[in-house]
Amino acid sequence: MPLLFSYGTLQDRDVQIANFGRELTGHADVLPGYRLGVAGSESQYANAEASSDPDDAVSGMVFEVSEEELAAADKYEEDAAYQRIVVLLRSGDRAWVYVHSRRQAGGPPY
Repeated sequence: MPLLFSYGTLQDRDVQIANFGRELTGHADVLPGYRLGVAGSESQYANAEASSDPDDAVSGMVFEVSEEELAAADKYEEDAAYQRIVVLLRSGDRAWVYVHSRRQAGGPPY
């Protein structure tokens, strides 16, 4: 099953039940090499952005999800300026994560 790292609203029980039909179980982990920022003036949520500072890291939760649940997460995040990428977490796990996409927001690609 795929792993999904969340540092935002997908950690919320009510959001999980509304989108996946169940509460997800997971464990704490850290996304190194990223920092939280707010993308654009319209966003009210923090977004993970790649950082050149090796000490930057984003804390969150990693969840085991089905392919169907991953598709549901894509649908949930489709209106945000995100892209889903695979990252290596501090634990050594590889997981999907939604990060700010400069390309979608009108900026240069990473």
